[in-house]
Amino acid sequence: MKLPKGFLASGVRAGIRKKRPDLGLIVAEDGANAAAVFTKNRFQAAPVVLSKAALKKTGGRAKAIVVNAGCANAVTGREGLDAAKRVRTRAAELLHCGEEEILLASTGVIGVVLPDKKIRESLPDAVTRLSIGGGEGLSHAILTTDVGPKVAQATFTLGGKRGRLVGVAKGAGMIHPNMATMLGFVMTDAALEPAALQRALRAAVDQSFNVISVDGDTSTNDTVFLLASGKLGNDEGADLADFQRALNTLCRDLAWMIVRDGEGATRVMELEVTGARSEREAKLAAHAIATSPLVKTALHGGDPNWGRILAAAGRSGARFSVKRVSLTAGSLPLVRDGQPVVYREKDAAKIFARERVPLHVDLGAGSGRAVILSSDLGHDYVSLNADYRS
Repeated sequence: MKLPKGFLASGVRAGIRKKRPDLGLIVAEDGANAAAVFTKNRFQAAPVVLSKAALKKTGGRAKAIVVNAGCANAVTGREGLDAAKRVRTRAAELLHCGEEEILLASTGVIGVVLPDKKIRESLPDAVTRLSIGGGEGLSHAILTTDVGPKVAQATFTLGGKRGRLVGVAKGAGMIHPNMATMLGFVMTDAALEPAALQRALRAAVDQSFNVISVDGDTSTNDTVFLLASGKLGNDEGADLADFQRALNTLCRDLAWMIVRDGEGATRVMELEVTGARSEREAKLAAHAIATSPLVKTALHGGDPNWGRILAAAGRSGARFSVKRVSLTAGSLPLVRDGQPVVYREKDAAKIFARERVPLHVDLGAGSGRAVILSSDLGHDYVSLNADYRS
């Protein structure tokens, strides 16, 4: 998959991980306008701290993104910040730009200082390997426990011109709204000001990366960058509706890939909660259901044990009358007005055995609505996380 005009990328092995590529590089040949959304975890990793400051200093301009896997460089204090700064300095030297134009991202084990010497020594190789088709190498270099890379593309019309979006992401565990252990890099040839990019990215993230959950944990490194090269040459005052549509679609596609790749996941629960007193209460119910180990293990077994779903909603803090609650799996009603509906168990089991399991809970209390995607929870999740550092 070729990147949009104005971008090059590469992926190489720096030796942070034992066998796999672990260093990715994205370069905007003539610079790019940039926007970003970061984790809300209070323990923010060094790359998050530095990238936030860089975007503020430049007013939303960037030349490159350096991303590594295998070390989160989070909760590492001054030593971790200094290591990240040395990487930034070296990248700026190689790309002949200011240090504040280099954005950083890391993923991996928390509490370990970045082995910046390995990265600095490998950056020349990453620069040499830059190409318009380098998205594939990049997509492999950012993985941790992911089964495979996550890449998506979309097209849009902006000011009468046809443009492109390409996104690369990683994430499989530590996934929950605000955001998750995920990194996302979206590139477009559109000409948009940083403020417009930020608004568009926030809107897209709120309906994609902020509505997914694998295990209820939110990481210290979560970052989504959106870079615009301007090579499309469109009028910057053009209607952004189709660009927003394409960005929303691309981010939702990547978000679904992350949940489907949830560590050991076999299926995805596509949960919609309606009829809540407010959007906040809809989210309370949705998140309680999506993160319930009992619900998630039943999902793993393809068991339509709907009592667990309602029990989770009941403890969520959302206010409703149990006499008005309804639950539907696909098109099959399971509960109506708080009472079980007569149905054939095998029909429900077929729905719960799908790769996508659509569930709809209507609380019957108002107009609040929330949607969340959540993976099942099985033996492989425990195995992967019990010896993650081994």
